[in-house]
Amino acid sequence: MTDVPGLDTAGLRAWLEREHPELAGGELTASVIAGGRSNLTYRVDGARLPLVVRRPPLGHVLSTAHDMRREHRVVTALADGPVPVPRTVDVVDDTARGEVTGTVFFVMEHVAGTVLSRPGQNSAFTAGGLHALGLELAEVLADLHAVDPAAVGLADFGRPDGYLGRQLATWRRQYDASRSRPQPRLDALQHRLAASVPDSGGRAGIVHGDYRLDNAIVAGPPDAPRVAAVLDWEMATLGDPLVDLGMLGLYWDIRGLTARDGSDGGSDDGALSAVVPGAGYPEFGALVDAYAARSGTAPPDLSWYRAFAAYKLAVILEGIHYRYRAGETVGEGFDRIGALVDPLAEDGLAHAPTTPVPAPATPARRA
Repeated sequence: MTDVPGLDTAGLRAWLEREHPELAGGELTASVIAGGRSNLTYRVDGARLPLVVRRPPLGHVLSTAHDMRREHRVVTALADGPVPVPRTVDVVDDTARGEVTGTVFFVMEHVAGTVLSRPGQNSAFTAGGLHALGLELAEVLADLHAVDPAAVGLADFGRPDGYLGRQLATWRRQYDASRSRPQPRLDALQHRLAASVPDSGGRAGIVHGDYRLDNAIVAGPPDAPRVAAVLDWEMATLGDPLVDLGMLGLYWDIRGLTARDGSDGGSDDGALSAVVPGAGYPEFGALVDAYAARSGTAPPDLSWYRAFAAYKLAVILEGIHYRYRAGETVGEGFDRIGALVDPLAEDGLAHAPTTPVPAPATPARRA
């Protein structure tokens, strides 16, 4: 019997007993973990240790956007390396049997800690601790981009050549598949980005695809929190790593786009980020400097990448709005998602270059 939408805990228990008896325990309970707005994530208790199950969303999706096998593969490949990730258990195609989710799903061990997604959570840490955490988040991203894909079995995980052009084409298809209302600013941003695609200059690496503070688990004492695990690898591939830095920049400053009634964005109402003025987090420019120092390069020009991040998030949110109106979402807050699309498109237009962007410097590769 299913106790949460999309996951049958009795079926999961039977699967554990059959395939992973070392983890099987008593009756399982599951809860939806808030934060992700595409793939569904569940915490499962009652096994020998806490587990996490990931599965695709319940409804309308782009065929390649929620590939569980790819996500499981990259998380497994990064185990024991410089980037902290959860330890994976298994990936299963349950589409025919329909025992657990009726989809491909994967299971990993739960990592203890906190996902910082709301300003109210900042009170658990000191200002100095949050400042250092922000810089570490950028350094972990640089460590990810320095990993040699071939050395961890990911040489065929993507095609770096032409990556940015394909990304635009992919998200345009996603946008077209989710159209339900006019979005003239988003259309204009799409055109501007297509006219100014940068030359990646041979720079390539593992791209997370949605790198931000609330896709990480934070653990440690109040004055020294650390990144315990990076989550949500569903969009990972090989390509131009600066797309991750552009996305981090968008989310780092997103409270300024979503604050209501002229407030400073410091409340938890409709929160999209815990990063608010006065909490201790560094300015995004300091994160760029930390990333560049760790990478051994000069700070890059992020104008196109920052605009692309706004476009990508706007398209994602438009897709969520589409699914919400079709009744195919699980969780709270989806009724407000659609209102964020136009401000994001306007922000992207403000950052988008009007001339081609030069190639960024290529950092020295680290094993």
